[in-house]
Amino acid sequence: MKKLLLLASLIISFSGFSQKVKDSVLSRKMDKYRELSVSVPQSYEKNSKKTYPLILLLDGDYLFDAFQGALSYGNYWDDLPEAIIVGLHQNKEGERFDDCTIDETTGLPEGKGASFFEFIGGELLPYIQSKYRIGSFKMIAGHDLTAGYINLFLYKDAPLFNAYACLSPELALEMETRIPSRLAAQQNNIFYYLSSADGDIKKMKEDVTLLNDNLKLVKNPALNYKYDEIKDASHYSLVLHSVPNVLYQFFATYKPISSSEFQEKIVKMESGYVDYLKNKYDLLEKTIGIKMPIRVNDFRAIEAAIMKNKAYAEFEGLAQLANKSYPKAMLGEYYMGRYYEISEDYKRATKAYQNAFTLEPIGELTKEAMLTKADELRTQIKK
Repeated sequence: MKKLLLLASLIISFSGFSQKVKDSVLSRKMDKYRELSVSVPQSYEKNSKKTYPLILLLDGDYLFDAFQGALSYGNYWDDLPEAIIVGLHQNKEGERFDDCTIDETTGLPEGKGASFFEFIGGELLPYIQSKYRIGSFKMIAGHDLTAGYINLFLYKDAPLFNAYACLSPELALEMETRIPSRLAAQQNNIFYYLSSADGDIKKMKEDVTLLNDNLKLVKNPALNYKYDEIKDASHYSLVLHSVPNVLYQFFATYKPISSSEFQEKIVKMESGYVDYLKNKYDLLEKTIGIKMPIRVNDFRAIEAAIMKNKAYAEFEGLAQLANKSYPKAMLGEYYMGRYYEISEDYKRATKAYQNAFTLEPIGELTKEAMLTKADELRTQIKK
């Protein structure tokens, strides 16, 4: 209960980091307007070329605030990226049940459920992409009935979404075998999250357990899969436990280098520190479509690993990487200065620090610090 109260307070406290606005889209397939809640990041207006991951929520009436709060909190600490959240409202006139109509004999959408399926792919998604700057990463999420329904998009030869968050899904006919089969066949990176609770609805939990057993047998390097069995939770309270777990799973490559990553992995390497850093950000772009400058603190972590393991030659590569990420800043020249200084080439080191002085400060590096380094090395040259 304390954990739920904490999560709820975080949702309230951090929901102001991005704006929540109402929108609507006319569905000709369904012959009516569908209401949306939309949240765009604070930085959205500052950079007109920047694109963002999409988080599309069915059951947006109650899932929206949970996702927005968790995402805002994680982004505040730079553990999660900014994203555009679109919540589809489904609480009018039995819309939720009509939307998710599935033929019991085929396990496929029928009637209003088929129209809703065409609406998502043929109307809603194109509308969102035309109005908002959506990147290549598209996630869809739902709870119980809608969580089961979103799996239908996996049945397409080219799934519309990269990531699926199924919170205690109500599974349709043969989904326990069809979903693993479809995920096993995917060649592009795909993310799948599944959860249930120990206090869940019995039939749903049994089906989810069977689905998880089958998914554990899937051997596909393109699949990123996680199953959560939430302890001390009900069918409804599991949502507040699942949401942050979903986000941290799907956006794991976004996180900066942590102290545990540094101690348990990086510092134990014998070489290849610069390649590790470059590959980390290449993977970020490949998996969730985010291209961003390497964080200064991540550069400093690799610098610390180089110094600890005396792999000083790697400072040259680190300098090149720094100049690529921050061409106007002094970071690259600073690393060349470190390299020459350790090599006892004090003239070149002095020159590098002087060059750094003419560039923009970054992180803890200041013009005064660069000037001081250059002055100290001049005394070494005189000796």
